[in-house]
Amino acid sequence: MTIARHGRGVRADVSALASQVHPVFMLPPLAASAFGAVLADGFDAALLALHLTAVFAALYTAHIKDGYVDFYRRGEDDDHPLTAVGCRAALAGATLVFFACLLVIGVLVDVQAALLTLPGWIIGYLHAPQLDLNPVGATAGYPAGIAFALLGGYYVQAATLSATVRARRFAYGLMAFGMAAVVALALAGVFPPASVFAPMVFGVVAAFAWRAGEDASLATKLLIRGSYLFLAVLVAAVWFG
Repeated sequence: MTIARHGRGVRADVSALASQVHPVFMLPPLAASAFGAVLADGFDAALLALHLTAVFAALYTAHIKDGYVDFYRRGEDDDHPLTAVGCRAALAGATLVFFACLLVIGVLVDVQAALLTLPGWIIGYLHAPQLDLNPVGATAGYPAGIAFALLGGYYVQAATLSATVRARRFAYGLMAFGMAAVVALALAGVFPPASVFAPMVFGVVAAFAWRAGEDASLATKLLIRGSYLFLAVLVAAVWFG
């Protein structure tokens, strides 16, 4: 079975398979999974590794199928490192790894944990050629996948999503993750350097909202205004950057 289109041998095959690992797109969902695990009261490194493997396999499935569809079905790409057979083999392998992890998660945690993990693979598998046919499906899939990775990472550790206190911590954790992502993208050069000020402004407002304690109405009002400030600074950074 020929896997690589360019070159022969194990090294060429491994290189072709590794080319479908895209850190820029894979790191945010993986980080979301890890962040969700950290938010839980208990922490099991083995369960974290299991969920991370499942998320990675789902992402790899998405990238393999997307490349296969764009090159072999649509003819949109000029080249692809994998043969058609190699794409199908990699797709089958990634899918097998994902569902093996899903089964173990269901056994070690519960069925709900597996169900919260499953959407990541479904979104990745259906991205091409189904979801990417319209702007909503093409753009909503990725953030939805990140959200499920975060929820799944948390649930695999805590085995619940119902506690009010944990929900509050989870919400603030999600905001913190989003702000950290903006800083990371600014440092990576994707966003203008001045974008780092947007999370700082929002962070100050979020700190006051946190101090509001059980006054959910006041905290919500503060966070809404903080969002306005965050977007204003971000737009200004992009506009003048």
